[in-house]
Order: sequence, then structure tokens, then C-alpha cells
Amino acid sequence: MTQGQRGGRAVQAAERRAAILAAAREVIAERGYRGVSLGAVAERVGITQPGLLHYFPSKEHLLVAVLEARDRWDTAAFLAGGSQSWRLSHLEQLVEYNATRPGVVQTFAALAGESVTGGHPAREYFVERYAQARGRLTELLRAEFGERLAGGRTPEQVAPLLIAVLDGLQTQWLLDPEAVDMAASFQDFVALLGPAGGTAD
Repeated sequence: MTQGQRGGRAVQAAERRAAILAAAREVIAERGYRGVSLGAVAERVGITQPGLLHYFPSKEHLLVAVLEARDRWDTAAFLAGGSQSWRLSHLEQLVEYNATRPGVVQTFAALAGESVTGGHPAREYFVERYAQARGRLTELLRAEFGERLAGGRTPEQVAPLLIAVLDGLQTQWLLDPEAVDMAASFQDFVALLGPAGGTAD
């Protein structure tokens, strides 16, 4: 096989993988997390289920790939204005945006819960994602508030709490969307952190 043929097959594989992820997003949006099946995704792409398994060996692997792609899209979309790093305003916009895509939020919440079990296909994704999120949010909080936030807490101390608020609000909203306004509640939490650029102690 020539190098050109190998390159052509790689491009075809990447395109097929992207088509599968796009189909999975559509199915998630229409049916929610529990309604996703490999058969439904394969049918939408126009391939067999064994063909889909060539790219993603299980439903969990496919859904993790959807979440990884979502992370990349969100970062590209919210940093498109030229900013080199996330700001609290970006997080507020992201919370509002997530309220328009309950299927993906449901997938994230469900897989996050399942991933705490040993050997789950999503475990590595969530361990790495939360580690990266703690680091990035520490930088974000330091840029917004300085070395100390309300109560004298450091950005390193508050970053895990910020993640807990984001994930906890998503869970409450999924369970009772009429009672929980994610965007408003997150803005209320941000107000508790202290004035931007402050050194509260």
C-alpha cells in the first residue's frame, strides 16, 4: 500500500468517525442518554452495528468520545473572540448554553456517576477532565480575584468547589428543571466569591 493510499484511508476513517459522533449527538438530543443505542447511531450513519464497533468498541466509548468532542467545541466557541483563557463570563455563558442541550448534560451526569466504579470506560476521561478543570479554574480564579477570595480562601481551594457547584446545579436541573434555574443560580454563586480583582480576607 502506498503512502497516499494510507493517507486516504486515514482521512476516510476520520470522516466516518466524525459522522458517527454527529449522529450520536443527534440521537442524544432526540432521545436522551437512555435512548441512545449503537444500532440507532449506526443506522443513521448508514453502516452496520459491527461497522460502528470498529471505531467505538462500546456504547460507553462512543459517549465518552461525544463528551470529548463537546469539550473541544465548547472551548473553541467560547474562546473564539480572541481570549486566550476562560473567564467567569465564559462559564456563565456555558451554563446558559447547557440549558439548551439537556441530552448532552444528561449523558455527562450519568457517565460521571458510573465512572466512579472500577474499570469503567469513562473513568480515565473524568479523572483527567477534573484534574485539568481544577488547574484551569485555579488560573481563572486567580486572574479574576487575585490570590485570595471571600473568606480568605485561595484559588486552589475554591476551584474544586466551583466544579462541585457546576455539576451539582446540572444534577438538580436535570431532576427538576422547572424549580432550578442553572444560569441564575450560578450567577448567585459567583457573587459570593467576592469582587473581581479583590484580595478578600
